[in-house]
Amino acid sequence: MKFRFALNVLHAVILACVLWPFSAVAETTYVGTAACKDCHEEQYENFTKFAKKAHSQKSIQIMASDLTEAELAECYGCHTTGYGKPGGFVSYEKTPHLADAGCEVCHGPGSDHVESGGDAGLIKGTLSMEDCESCHNQSRVKAFNFKPLLYGGAH
Repeated sequence: MKFRFALNVLHAVILACVLWPFSAVAETTYVGTAACKDCHEEQYENFTKFAKKAHSQKSIQIMASDLTEAELAECYGCHTTGYGKPGGFVSYEKTPHLADAGCEVCHGPGSDHVESGGDAGLIKGTLSMEDCESCHNQSRVKAFNFKPLLYGGAH
């Protein structure tokens, strides 16, 4: 009886070791705004031309020398794509394609959506005011007005 239990545990451990590397690969990650361009050309053009978010990394780079590491991390949380999350922004050198506050900040990580050829169920399509509040809130923006921010993104 004890032998059978030990054998079952051993099989479970071996299976976990074999499958573990694949579980990390299966996680949805960030692909960057440029990955959206081919299928969402009009939104991409509007975003890159009109949205301040498309160039948000410039603000951080201008202020970086006057900020502590903790303050920079706080900036990265809203002014880059996926900072602190799997497959998200790490640095300007390692993940330059995620250095702005791109499409995936609002719509979520897009690797599964892109790899599927555009399955709408694999990304957040319809946004609400609550989706904006993690970055755009009264404590960060004193004279806060949702409407221009919601409709000024690209859509």
